[in-house]
Amino acid sequence: MKELTKAEEQIMHYIWKLEKAFVKDIVAEFPEPKPAYTTVTTIIRILVKKGFIGYTSYGKVHEYYSLTPKSDYIKGHFKSVLKNYFNNNYSGFASFFTSENDLSIQDLEAIKKIVEEEIATKKK
Repeated sequence: MKELTKAEEQIMHYIWKLEKAFVKDIVAEFPEPKPAYTTVTTIIRILVKKGFIGYTSYGKVHEYYSLTPKSDYIKGHFKSVLKNYFNNNYSGFASFFTSENDLSIQDLEAIKKIVEEEIATKKK
């Protein structure tokens, strides 16, 4: 999966949230100061070219929608982080994640429960 720049990813988050949107709708989602309409249009054209979003034309106006589900993007992005920073070592990632973040006992217990449930599912 292709990587997105920070600006592209931000627009994708708005498109995922809105499901279908015109450029004006996407611009409206940004906090102040809002980016220029033309800036957002340029990034959207790049996202179309990369295959992340599609559109429906209504004359000269386009309504944009995601071609890539958010879950697929997250999965691909996580795999990239795992490969580039942890040499595809899940244990190394888990160790870093749990020790470098200020997780509460409740958070750790919730993670433990998720892992235990997944182990039970895979053993079946």
